Amino acid sequence: MRKSITKIQNYKKEGKKISVLTAYDYSTAKYLDQAGVDMILVGDSLAQVALGYDNTTEVGMDEMLVFVRAVSRAVENALLVADMPFMSFQLDKSETMKNACEFIKAGANAVKMEGSSDFVIECIKHLTQNGIPVMGHLGFTPMSVNSLGGHKIQGKDADRTIDILKDALRLQSAGCFAIVLELLPLQSSQFISQRLRIPTIGIGAGKFCDGQVLVSDDLLGKYDRFKPKFARQYSSLKDIIFNVAKAFCQDVEEGVFPSTKESFMLELEEIEKLENYR
Repeated sequence: MRKSITKIQNYKKEGKKISVLTAYDYSTAKYLDQAGVDMILVGDSLAQVALGYDNTTEVGMDEMLVFVRAVSRAVENALLVADMPFMSFQLDKSETMKNACEFIKAGANAVKMEGSSDFVIECIKHLTQNGIPVMGHLGFTPMSVNSLGGHKIQGKDADRTIDILKDALRLQSAGCFAIVLELLPLQSSQFISQRLRIPTIGIGAGKFCDGQVLVSDDLLGKYDRFKPKFARQYSSLKDIIFNVAKAFCQDVEEGVFPSTKESFMLELEEIEKLENYR
């Protein structure tokens, strides 16, 4: 049975840290879920790591839904959150509701929305009042990378930290059950986390957030076009995949794969019939 919103929120009260990882395919999601990850996010980061786009703004609803459905089939325990992609919630409230409902029908338990504009706040209220849980996202917001001038740390002084706190409080009042804080100084995220009732999930925001999220491909060492400073690499799947594929090619070229043990065989009498065929 999947973890509930209430259970995740209670972790903050209990002082239990919340683990969050991204997943985009059935098998990866299955293993993350079995490992005990609290929340699995089908993030729009799949634009780069799964689809090869240059940034997250290029992925759309149809593509996101394919991945959400795949991950949903694997997840039994973790709370499943789907990223609302670029232009899926910036048009009007009815379009936002329609798209959020598509994610819920695809198997997600909640959606994540970036930003804190008045329009976003109204959309969050509309969703949460109609039974769709929403996770917020503040600090560096990838969809705004062009207006932010690149991947830059946010909240670098007291005034800006207070501004982000005010935005976080607005998201909390609008009904968000948790908020991702991205690229913030450790002290800034601590200041904000201590003043919210709901959990904060950090990514490049230091250890004082109530939980941590990473892109699984960074964690596993599979994606090498960009390695964030804050991402700890626990393995190097890139090297494993490369070495395994190279060994396979060599075995095929040398004729040692497939072996007799890896082949199906005819019965002896059937072989004799073939040998006697004229």
